[in-house]
Amino acid sequence: MKGPVILGGKDLEVEEMSPPAQERTLPHKWLPKEALPMYSGKKAEMYLFKTAEEKVRNHALSKVKEGLEVMGFLLGEVFTHQGVEYTVVRDVATTDLEATSVSVRFDPEGFEALFASLECARFRYVLVGWYHSHPGHGCFLSSTDISTQKGMFDRPYHTALVVDPVRKEMDAFCLSDGEVLRRKFLVYWDEFQNPYYGESVRPKKIRM
Repeated sequence: MKGPVILGGKDLEVEEMSPPAQERTLPHKWLPKEALPMYSGKKAEMYLFKTAEEKVRNHALSKVKEGLEVMGFLLGEVFTHQGVEYTVVRDVATTDLEATSVSVRFDPEGFEALFASLECARFRYVLVGWYHSHPGHGCFLSSTDISTQKGMFDRPYHTALVVDPVRKEMDAFCLSDGEVLRRKFLVYWDEFQNPYYGESVRPKKIRM
Protein backbone atom coordinates (compact mmCIF):
# COMPACT_ATOMS: atom_id res chain seq x y z
CA MET A 1 0.00 0.00 0.00
CA LYS A 2 1.26 3.45 -0.87
CA GLY A 3 1.97 6.02 1.81
CA PRO A 4 0.13 9.32 2.21
CA VAL A 5 0.58 12.64 0.46
CA ILE A 6 1.70 15.41 2.80
CA LEU A 7 -0.35 18.55 2.32
CA GLY A 8 1.01 21.96 3.22
CA GLY A 9 -0.63 24.14 5.85
CA LYS A 10 -2.10 26.37 3.15
CA ASP A 11 -4.15 23.39 1.93
CA LEU A 12 -5.53 22.59 5.37
CA GLU A 13 -9.31 22.64 5.69
CA VAL A 14 -10.43 22.01 9.27
CA GLU A 15 -13.74 20.15 9.47
CA GLU A 16 -16.17 19.77 12.36
CA MET A 17 -16.12 16.14 13.49
CA SER A 18 -16.59 14.16 16.68
CA PRO A 19 -13.37 12.59 18.04
CA PRO A 20 -12.97 8.79 18.29
CA ALA A 21 -15.52 7.17 20.60
CA GLN A 22 -14.50 7.14 24.26
CA GLU A 23 -14.91 3.36 24.51
CA ARG A 24 -12.22 2.99 21.82
CA THR A 25 -9.61 5.25 23.41
CA LEU A 26 -7.19 4.84 26.30
CA PRO A 27 -4.19 6.72 27.69
CA HIS A 28 -0.87 5.26 26.61
CA LYS A 29 0.61 2.58 28.88
CA TRP A 30 3.98 4.32 28.88
CA LEU A 31 2.82 7.71 30.17
CA PRO A 32 5.29 9.18 32.69
CA LYS A 33 3.86 9.59 36.21
CA GLU A 34 4.23 13.36 36.05
CA ALA A 35 1.92 13.45 33.01
CA LEU A 36 -0.96 11.54 34.61
CA PRO A 37 -2.68 14.47 36.41
CA MET A 38 -3.67 16.10 33.12
CA TYR A 39 -5.54 12.96 32.07
CA SER A 40 -8.48 13.55 34.40
CA GLY A 41 -11.12 15.68 32.75
CA LYS A 42 -9.25 17.64 30.12
CA LYS A 43 -10.16 16.78 26.53
CA ALA A 44 -7.47 15.16 24.41
CA GLU A 45 -5.77 17.31 21.79
CA MET A 46 -4.33 14.38 19.83
CA TYR A 47 -5.56 10.88 19.00
CA LEU A 48 -2.91 8.37 17.97
CA PHE A 49 -4.10 5.41 15.91
CA LYS A 50 -2.84 2.14 17.43
CA THR A 51 -0.96 1.06 14.29
CA ALA A 52 0.82 4.42 14.13
CA GLU A 53 1.68 4.06 17.84
CA GLU A 54 3.07 0.59 17.20
CA LYS A 55 5.28 1.90 14.41
CA VAL A 56 6.68 4.65 16.64
CA ARG A 57 7.27 2.32 19.58
CA ASN A 58 8.78 -0.47 17.48
CA HIS A 59 11.01 1.98 15.62
CA ALA A 60 12.39 3.22 18.93
CA LEU A 61 12.75 -0.30 20.36
CA SER A 62 14.60 -1.49 17.25
CA LYS A 63 17.54 0.78 18.12
CA VAL A 64 17.70 0.15 21.88
CA LYS A 65 20.68 -2.25 21.72
CA GLU A 66 22.60 0.25 19.60
CA GLY A 67 21.57 3.12 21.86
CA LEU A 68 20.51 5.23 18.88
CA GLU A 69 17.77 7.81 18.56
CA VAL A 70 15.07 7.57 15.89
CA MET A 71 12.70 10.08 14.35
CA GLY A 72 9.91 10.44 11.83
CA PHE A 73 6.81 12.40 10.82
CA LEU A 74 3.30 12.20 12.29
CA LEU A 75 0.71 12.20 9.51
CA GLY A 76 -3.01 12.72 9.94
CA GLU A 77 -5.84 15.20 9.97
CA VAL A 78 -7.01 18.21 11.95
CA PHE A 79 -10.61 18.62 13.14
CA THR A 80 -12.66 20.74 15.51
CA HIS A 81 -15.38 19.63 17.92
CA GLN A 82 -17.44 22.02 20.01
CA GLY A 83 -14.94 24.77 19.40
CA VAL A 84 -11.89 22.67 20.34
CA GLU A 85 -9.27 21.76 17.73
CA TYR A 86 -7.68 18.32 17.80
CA THR A 87 -5.54 16.12 15.56
CA VAL A 88 -5.86 12.50 14.55
CA VAL A 89 -2.56 10.77 13.74
CA ARG A 90 -3.32 8.10 11.14
CA ASP A 91 0.20 7.05 10.19
CA VAL A 92 3.89 7.86 10.48
CA ALA A 93 6.70 8.12 7.93
CA THR A 94 10.45 7.92 8.22
CA THR A 95 13.54 7.09 6.19
CA ASP A 96 17.26 6.48 6.62
CA LEU A 97 18.69 8.35 9.59
CA GLU A 98 22.00 9.70 10.80
CA ALA A 99 21.76 8.98 14.52
CA THR A 100 23.74 8.85 17.76
CA SER A 101 22.65 8.26 21.36
CA VAL A 102 21.85 11.97 21.77
CA SER A 103 21.02 13.24 18.28
CA VAL A 104 19.24 12.24 15.12
CA ARG A 105 18.48 13.69 11.70
CA PHE A 106 17.27 12.46 8.35
CA ASP A 107 19.91 11.25 5.95
CA PRO A 108 19.83 13.84 3.12
CA GLU A 109 19.54 11.20 0.39
CA GLY A 110 16.88 9.28 2.31
CA PHE A 111 14.96 12.49 2.96
CA GLU A 112 14.63 13.12 -0.77
CA ALA A 113 13.51 9.56 -1.40
CA LEU A 114 10.88 9.86 1.35
CA PHE A 115 9.23 12.90 -0.22
CA ALA A 116 9.47 11.44 -3.72
CA SER A 117 7.45 8.42 -2.58
CA LEU A 118 4.92 10.54 -0.70
CA GLU A 119 4.30 12.69 -3.76
CA CYS A 120 3.11 9.61 -5.64
CA ALA A 121 0.75 8.43 -2.93
CA ARG A 122 -3.04 8.45 -3.03
CA PHE A 123 -3.84 9.27 0.61
CA ARG A 124 -3.87 12.94 1.51
CA TYR A 125 -2.78 13.59 5.06
CA VAL A 126 -1.38 16.64 6.78
CA LEU A 127 1.97 16.78 8.54
CA VAL A 128 0.68 17.14 12.11
CA GLY A 129 3.99 16.77 13.93
CA TRP A 130 7.01 14.57 14.47
CA TYR A 131 8.28 11.86 16.77
CA HIS A 132 11.72 11.05 18.10
CA SER A 133 13.31 9.00 20.86
CA HIS A 134 15.49 9.71 23.89
CA PRO A 135 16.81 6.24 24.79
CA GLY A 136 17.40 6.20 28.52
CA HIS A 137 17.05 9.96 28.98
CA GLY A 138 13.31 10.42 29.56
CA CYS A 139 10.67 12.39 27.67
CA PHE A 140 11.25 16.11 27.23
CA LEU A 141 12.13 18.64 24.54
CA SER A 142 15.81 19.58 24.46
CA SER A 143 16.95 22.99 23.24
CA THR A 144 17.60 21.42 19.83
CA ASP A 145 14.12 19.85 19.84
CA ILE A 146 12.57 23.22 20.67
CA SER A 147 14.45 24.83 17.78
CA THR A 148 13.16 22.09 15.47
CA GLN A 149 9.61 22.62 16.73
CA LYS A 150 9.84 26.38 16.21
CA GLY A 151 11.40 26.07 12.78
CA MET A 152 9.37 23.24 11.24
CA PHE A 153 6.33 22.60 13.43
CA ASP A 154 5.12 26.04 14.50
CA ARG A 155 1.37 25.62 14.01
CA PRO A 156 -0.92 25.14 17.03
CA TYR A 157 -1.84 21.60 15.97
CA HIS A 158 1.79 20.44 15.59
CA THR A 159 2.86 17.88 18.20
CA ALA A 160 6.25 16.52 19.23
CA LEU A 161 5.84 12.91 20.37
CA VAL A 162 8.80 11.70 22.45
CA VAL A 163 9.47 8.08 23.38
CA ASP A 164 12.06 6.59 25.72
CA PRO A 165 12.22 2.87 24.83
CA VAL A 166 14.58 2.13 27.73
CA ARG A 167 12.45 3.62 30.52
CA LYS A 168 9.30 2.71 28.58
CA GLU A 169 7.87 6.22 28.56
CA MET A 170 5.99 8.18 25.90
CA ASP A 171 4.79 11.77 26.14
CA ALA A 172 3.60 14.53 23.81
CA PHE A 173 4.50 18.21 23.74
CA CYS A 174 3.63 21.41 21.91
CA LEU A 175 4.69 25.05 21.98
CA SER A 176 2.44 27.90 23.12
CA ASP A 177 3.93 31.40 22.89
CA GLY A 178 7.37 29.80 22.98
CA GLU A 179 6.62 27.78 26.12
CA VAL A 180 6.82 23.97 26.10
CA LEU A 181 3.55 22.37 27.21
CA ARG A 182 2.46 18.78 27.59
CA ARG A 183 -0.25 17.71 25.17
CA LYS A 184 -2.85 15.17 26.23
CA PHE A 185 -3.09 12.33 23.73
CA LEU A 186 -4.99 9.06 23.61
CA VAL A 187 -4.47 5.84 21.67
CA TYR A 188 -7.52 4.82 19.64
CA TRP A 189 -8.44 1.77 17.57
CA ASP A 190 -10.99 0.69 15.02
CA GLU A 191 -14.31 -0.75 16.04
CA PHE A 192 -14.44 -4.49 16.92
CA GLN A 193 -10.73 -4.80 17.77
CA ASN A 194 -8.36 -3.63 20.47
CA PRO A 195 -5.18 -5.67 19.89
CA TYR A 196 -2.89 -2.98 21.32
CA TYR A 197 -4.35 -3.46 24.79
CA GLY A 198 -4.80 -7.20 24.47
CA GLU A 199 -8.58 -7.19 24.72
CA SER A 200 -11.20 -8.54 22.39
CA VAL A 201 -14.37 -6.72 21.50
CA ARG A 202 -17.44 -8.68 20.51
CA PRO A 203 -18.53 -8.00 16.96
CA LYS A 204 -22.05 -6.62 16.65
CA LYS A 205 -24.66 -9.02 15.36
CA ILE A 206 -26.00 -8.01 11.98
CA ARG A 207 -29.74 -8.40 11.64
CA MET A 208 -30.86 -9.71 8.27
